[in-house]
Amino acid sequence: MSAITAVLYREARIRSTNVTFIFWDLCMPVLYMLVFGVGVNYGLGGPVSLRGANYNSFFLAGALGMASFGIASNTSWSFFLDRDNGIFYEMLTYPLARAQYLLGKVTFNLFVALTQAALTIALGEALLGIRVRVDRLPLLVLGVLGGAAGWFFFYAIFALRIRRNDVFNGVTSVFYFVFLFASSMFYPLAPLPAWFRGAAIANPISWQVDFLRYASVGIGSGRSAWIEIAAFAAFSGVSFLCAVRALQNQE
Repeated sequence: MSAITAVLYREARIRSTNVTFIFWDLCMPVLYMLVFGVGVNYGLGGPVSLRGANYNSFFLAGALGMASFGIASNTSWSFFLDRDNGIFYEMLTYPLARAQYLLGKVTFNLFVALTQAALTIALGEALLGIRVRVDRLPLLVLGVLGGAAGWFFFYAIFALRIRRNDVFNGVTSVFYFVFLFASSMFYPLAPLPAWFRGAAIANPISWQVDFLRYASVGIGSGRSAWIEIAAFAAFSGVSFLCAVRALQNQE
């Protein structure tokens, strides 16, 4: 068994024993999509049209982006579990590169993200009438997997540098609020104040969500979507290097 496969197997065994995390990773984004879709459409007296699509279709990419964000947070939290039971420092003595340790964890993250995306899209089509662009499914898979990896590496930096679990949870709560709401996840940016648009445009989750929106239901410009996913790839690469360095500094 390769080093990466061994870490992947261990992550799957750990996560399978925690029903709460499984429910959160797979089901919560679907519930958000149902609540926002039904609430926004019918709370305002009828279906809402945004950029030529109803709100359910518009928010699908937001739900997928939210899932990437949440799954990455939960997977990176496992570093604290490893520290508590002592296996973290033992694994650093094993014959595996520290980058392989990270890649094993992120590989599990990708499987969960892809499963969650399939569930969200299936229920969105069945219950909300969302029609996903079949011809762009490879791009959609790319956006889901790239987002899950990028956010895991980003969270891993803080999980490796922060020693206290409560501090890490506080940091992730702030990230959750700032990144999600100061983005294009829930609403189009055009009608919003210039200062808010600037913050959202500079937000990496907006880059991922805009690409997912283009790949899933065809909203947005292809040129802009590719520029944003390229920027997100650069963000992911820098996060990976910083996470590896943080892991190398562990003793």
